[in-house]
Amino acid sequence: MATTSSSCCSSFVYQSSLFPKHPRLSPNTSFFSPRRLRFSPTVVRVTSAIAVEPVSTRISSLEGQVFACPVCYQPLIRKGPPGFNLRAIYRSGFKCQNCDKSYSSKDNYLDLTVIAGLKDYVELKPARTELFRSPLVSFLYERGWRQNFNRSGFPGPDEEFKMAQEYFKSAQGGLLVDVSCGSGLFSRKFAKSGTYSGVVALDFSENMLRQCYDFIKQDETILTTNLALVRADVSRLPFSSGSVDAVHAGAALHCWPSPSNAVAEISRTLRSGGVFVGTTFLRYTSSTPWIQRTLRERIVQGYSYLTEEEIEDLCTSCGLSNYTSKVEQSFIMFTAQKP
Repeated sequence: MATTSSSCCSSFVYQSSLFPKHPRLSPNTSFFSPRRLRFSPTVVRVTSAIAVEPVSTRISSLEGQVFACPVCYQPLIRKGPPGFNLRAIYRSGFKCQNCDKSYSSKDNYLDLTVIAGLKDYVELKPARTELFRSPLVSFLYERGWRQNFNRSGFPGPDEEFKMAQEYFKSAQGGLLVDVSCGSGLFSRKFAKSGTYSGVVALDFSENMLRQCYDFIKQDETILTTNLALVRADVSRLPFSSGSVDAVHAGAALHCWPSPSNAVAEISRTLRSGGVFVGTTFLRYTSSTPWIQRTLRERIVQGYSYLTEEEIEDLCTSCGLSNYTSKVEQSFIMFTAQKP
């Protein structure tokens, strides 16, 4: 899943942690032609007040204030039908007045990457990121791949969702962004819960987002929820500073090319009091014998498998506080808050 979004390990052998996620892909033909889009001169402005005003006062205006340009972080002008749902956003066009760059939807997801619309420039990511650009990996992710995570101590999607919801209690009614969402396993749960005014399923991999939409089509109740599919880089999130209430990153941190850049971006987008919840594989824990530590150091080369102490230090250095975590074998769920 994304970061540029995220990705994962290499083999099914090291069950205790080599089953990450998140990805990237090649662009498609856009449903909207930027040359034909006409934008109203009215600009929806996001002010610093959004970061501190009560969640309830923001719900009605959510659809016009969510997305920002990934280049300059200025709010995007939207032209299209109202509503914050898959169909309305798919039929809308977005433009940055500052950069004069247009963004539109492809295959039911909105492409808000810096490289959106480029014709000649091609950017390749690390192997752990490119892995999840594969249609096969995207297809297998919820059909056996992630089920192997329980060998490393992951409690299973249903229990992980319940745990995350406990941490997100203070963000109820606000905007939740599921970064490196992969095939949308948790995005769909968050959207269907009705707990949030809006849910953004975000990943760098087009194939993961396509797979997410395929799953959504199997449950029409999700089609009408306040859910958006967005392609974006976790190190360049398309949201204004202080505009997001909650960020979730499931089995993702170890796949990001630069965890520090990604967590710094997450911290930037969170409002005061906003919550960040993530899960990942630990390199080892305090109870891991030193012989196994040495082995795991060698096996996980190329991936950012961190220790408990490193994750806490990373969150703190990016301006987050109130860090807590729960650990089971190589699994960790951690949370931190924007002061």
